[in-house]
Amino acid sequence: MQALRFINNQLKLTEIAKPKRETEALVRVLKSGICNTDVEIVRGYAGFSGTIGHEFVGIVEESKDKNLIGKRVVGEINVGCGVCDLCKSGDSRHCALRTVLGIIGRDGAHAEFLTLPERNLFEVPAEVSNAEAVFTEPLAAAFGITEQVEISPEMRVAVIGDGKLGNLCAQSLVLKSENVSLIGKHKEKLSLLAKRNIEGVLLKEALKIKRAFDVVVEASGSESGFNLALDLLKPRGKLVLKSTFHGAANWQAWRVVVDEITIVGSRCGRFAPALELLRDKKIDVESMINEELSLSEGVKALDIAQRKGVMKVLLNCQNSER
Repeated sequence: MQALRFINNQLKLTEIAKPKRETEALVRVLKSGICNTDVEIVRGYAGFSGTIGHEFVGIVEESKDKNLIGKRVVGEINVGCGVCDLCKSGDSRHCALRTVLGIIGRDGAHAEFLTLPERNLFEVPAEVSNAEAVFTEPLAAAFGITEQVEISPEMRVAVIGDGKLGNLCAQSLVLKSENVSLIGKHKEKLSLLAKRNIEGVLLKEALKIKRAFDVVVEASGSESGFNLALDLLKPRGKLVLKSTFHGAANWQAWRVVVDEITIVGSRCGRFAPALELLRDKKIDVESMINEELSLSEGVKALDIAQRKGVMKVLLNCQNSER
């Protein structure tokens, strides 16, 4: 099969053997989505070597659970050990021995096939298209903020970063708060959410705002977003960090202490709520898709994904979808 692999600091399309794990299901990947994490991996984040990609929708080809075969699925990317207390509780996201699809110790989704344990797979509702389903993982991560931080209707919430993650965070949070602002550099990206009761604020205007928000989500992927968040937060506000970028961040710790700011790291969320949001059309994802290319054009697709103004690039991983 073909796979987009990052090996020895080089990204290229490679012919490799179809994966096979006796204890896992084999999934034929229909579409995958290029994520900022993929870009950061190619820049050195996480020290990963292998097939990249973790956002996908596919068809189960082989499984010990016969009811899964032929089903259209997405997959939770964290594969836990299955025996620790976290895994037994049904949450492998922080298992100390976990592998992570296309990120840590496990080949990923920019390929014709992948394997995951059956417990990681979620059937996609018929109302959700393949293109929409690819967004399940990042939407779960965005909506996962509400697992960690209580958001009430009257709270003022700001999201820094008008890329795809910031967009999904804003759309998720406006389901909880009546006062959500999305801060970014691009009018055209901010305008995507104009009909969803989300205020778009250009960065140059946001720099003038001080101590106005109860919660600020940093989703810009840039170091400067941290200090802007501290400017925007009220005393005793909550700062949610969503960005993962390669490199050290410089920030003024004294500001966190003086204003008694709570900092929350937020990574992965649960898939079931995300699929429900997509099924019920409460989140718009298709307006973010800029291009769809074939897996054979994977290297080109990653380059396109990094271009100014591009939100989302999808890969078609099969010659034909049945």
